[in-house]
Amino acid sequence: MRVPLLLDDFLKRPSQLFPDKTAIVDRDRRFTYREFHNRVNQLSNALITQGLKPGDRVAILSPNSHFFVESLFATAQVGLVAVPINFRLNAQEIAYILQHSGARAIIADYDFTELVEGIRKDLPALEHLIEARYDERASDGWLNLDLWISGQSSELQHAVERDEDDTVSINYTSGTTAAPKGVMLTHRNFYINAYDMIAHLRLAHDDVELWTLPMFHCNGWGAIYALIGLGATHVVLRQVDAKQIFELTEKEGVTFMCMAPIVFRMIMEFAEKDKYKIRQPVRVVMGGAPPPAAFIEALETGLGWRFVQIYGLTETAPLLTYHVPDYQTQQSDYKRRARAGIAALGADLQLLDDDGKPVPKDNETVGEICARGNMVFKGYWEQPEQTNAAIYDGYFHTGDLAVWDEVGNIQIVDRKKDVIISGGENISSVDIEDVLYRHEAVAECAVIGIPDPKWGETPKALIVLHQGATANEQEIMKFCRDNLAHFKCPTSIEFLPQLPRTATGKLQKFKLREQYWQGREQKVAS
Repeated sequence: MRVPLLLDDFLKRPSQLFPDKTAIVDRDRRFTYREFHNRVNQLSNALITQGLKPGDRVAILSPNSHFFVESLFATAQVGLVAVPINFRLNAQEIAYILQHSGARAIIADYDFTELVEGIRKDLPALEHLIEARYDERASDGWLNLDLWISGQSSELQHAVERDEDDTVSINYTSGTTAAPKGVMLTHRNFYINAYDMIAHLRLAHDDVELWTLPMFHCNGWGAIYALIGLGATHVVLRQVDAKQIFELTEKEGVTFMCMAPIVFRMIMEFAEKDKYKIRQPVRVVMGGAPPPAAFIEALETGLGWRFVQIYGLTETAPLLTYHVPDYQTQQSDYKRRARAGIAALGADLQLLDDDGKPVPKDNETVGEICARGNMVFKGYWEQPEQTNAAIYDGYFHTGDLAVWDEVGNIQIVDRKKDVIISGGENISSVDIEDVLYRHEAVAECAVIGIPDPKWGETPKALIVLHQGATANEQEIMKFCRDNLAHFKCPTSIEFLPQLPRTATGKLQKFKLREQYWQGREQKVAS
């Protein structure tokens, strides 16, 4: 028997089996699974009554909220396509996504209606404006979501025949290296990812998830579907704040959270963390960048929480690898646990060289991570050339460079476009960054290649110091020369108050490079 894998399944199950269990906590609002499912149905019905048809795009511009989760399910179950947007983008970037996706409707948080109004003249396809807010007011020309759906039936009135290969959302890439592309993800992509999340991150019915991760990022890494399918509880955090993280973890019994390294640093540096009585085991899943081993040790020995590293991309829904203590890795082997890890179930991974041939599993030879499986995206929205440039010879080519050992344990070494080629030698920026993180004064760092008339390019380190710490260029340079091959050492050091990152913690190295490569066609040496 073949039954389509549809995301509705993940909501139907808990609403039938655990209707009175708390599904979502958002500020002073608490919804049971019965109430949550009713609201999803009401929103679906309201969207269809506006004349929206299967395949139409509905943008979501919002920080984390119960409205966001409802919108993902409400669009999916009637064949509409969600377009989650990074609310931290500027107006021009948001306008580009709305234009490119052809969104006919937008569900926007009350903090962003004015922004949308400012660009609406450039959005002829955008017809329906729905405002998500926690009171009964509404901005001029906008529908208050709560009031708008209140008159709708809590039973789904507009069943739509769908297939598991239908696009369920278009998620625009974070733009770490170029203009964003619309990643088309299907019911099947997220369904398979949810099963992998449950298996490898050890999710359970009793879990309480704290949303430190932006929901717009690959639909909350797909954990939204996995946790709801199990009947777990979601605790919404609108804005990342270390004090709130500890308060909610204590109050709501949080057991699970996903985060970028920048959020982890905020937690570990929070001065009052020891005053909270958190007795339940807490698991922290980190992605977005390979963490220094010291981060993991500090989390587990200092807070007593447990760490899981994952690796993936928006294009893979996103999980490709994970790393937990297992037969090959001891819990105390923090250096090994900082690696991206081993392939998730169903992920066929290869590390390929420039000729498309697999590299040996010798922990030294670098290859590009390439993936094949049911988690790989459908293609880039209305960008067939970019799709063909990413998916060919049966694999999706990630652009991430890595090595792997004899058991297939992967370690990311760089972005393909971020390799520094100095005097003909390939230098991994990650190698230099790993050394810099061992310096006690360094809180954050990024290494980029800058133009050099002799060498083509040389490494430059940009460093954020720990609060109250001091260090100078000479000290850092000597530290690098004591711990690195000299040809790998930075030729210059610059101290910054912060580094440019995406909302999910990815370093935007192209922004750091811009000032040094202005007027040149290439942003790296070849």
